[in-house]
Amino acid sequence: MNHSPLAARSLSIASNSSTRWRMLLAIALVGLLLGPLPLAAQTLKIATLAPEGSPWLRELRRAGDEVEAATEGRVKLKYYPGGVMGNDATVLRKMRLGQLQGGMLTGSELSLLYKDAQTYSLPFLFQDMAEVDAVRKAMDATIEQGLAEGGVRVLGMAGVGFAYLMSVQPINTAADLRQAKVWVPQNDRISEITFRTGGVSPISLPLSDVFTSLQTGQIDTVGNTPSGAILLQWHGRLRYLLDIPLAYVIGFLVINERDWQAMSEPDRAALKAAAEAASRRIDNNNRADDEKALAALKGQGLAVIEPDAEEIARWREVGDRAIAQMVAEGVISGDILEGIRAALATPDTASRPPPTAADH
Repeated sequence: MNHSPLAARSLSIASNSSTRWRMLLAIALVGLLLGPLPLAAQTLKIATLAPEGSPWLRELRRAGDEVEAATEGRVKLKYYPGGVMGNDATVLRKMRLGQLQGGMLTGSELSLLYKDAQTYSLPFLFQDMAEVDAVRKAMDATIEQGLAEGGVRVLGMAGVGFAYLMSVQPINTAADLRQAKVWVPQNDRISEITFRTGGVSPISLPLSDVFTSLQTGQIDTVGNTPSGAILLQWHGRLRYLLDIPLAYVIGFLVINERDWQAMSEPDRAALKAAAEAASRRIDNNNRADDEKALAALKGQGLAVIEPDAEEIARWREVGDRAIAQMVAEGVISGDILEGIRAALATPDTASRPPPTAADH
């Protein structure tokens, strides 16, 4: 029987369609037999100011080894230490562009993504580490959620310790501070408002610029922990420490939320567990290191200035006014401050005397 050209073409199309369907069915069957294809291996490039050989970097590298082993090589961490990728603002920009996947960053820069990221650094908020531990237990999850909504996933939070005012010239009173060239971290609204409330005009610089600025005399007063001053090599220019805790400093190990979502659930769990364990070790190490660092600084001639009760009360009054201004201006949210104060009101954290560097 003869077919018209149109009929022959229709038969050919039907035959080709049937062949394609058989091929698709075969591929589907193979997929069922083999199971889901594994996700592509990820290398997370993470920047940090911590220098090579520092305790921070040793713990981060240990976490990287644990992650690679737990994920059978599917997730690897590659670190860029010593600020080679730039300051925190530059690292955030490179994360947005996909040139980096993460960084060890401060709350001041992360506050651009979530304003309450630097709430733990409110002036004179904590009196001792027991208060810090109580508040972090209650509030860490809230801060992590806020940063996730801002586009970054917190892998770990490591306490750096209590920051003190350290200076080239002695700072005995708040009046002395008004004559100083005081550094505040770039984008750190909390520090700016605090010092301006006390009548000081601070100088805002990236963390990576502080070392050079101390050498040139652009600044002569900084806030840092004793171990942080040594780690960042600022201590060679600093001669005095005012013995009243200014603020609690914390570092955040974060990656882009999109890179987090690209991982399988088991790989996320392995990464989070290793990073949190490293952060706890860093936190514990820093508490011990601060005591050793202060003793070392004293041995090198650092003078500790101990303000009297009246002067301490004057500093704390400045802090209270600064915090009230921050809430009024929306720099921090009233809700998170209420949560912190509720945690501080628990019986085991109430009515503690303030710590002093001399106690070390």
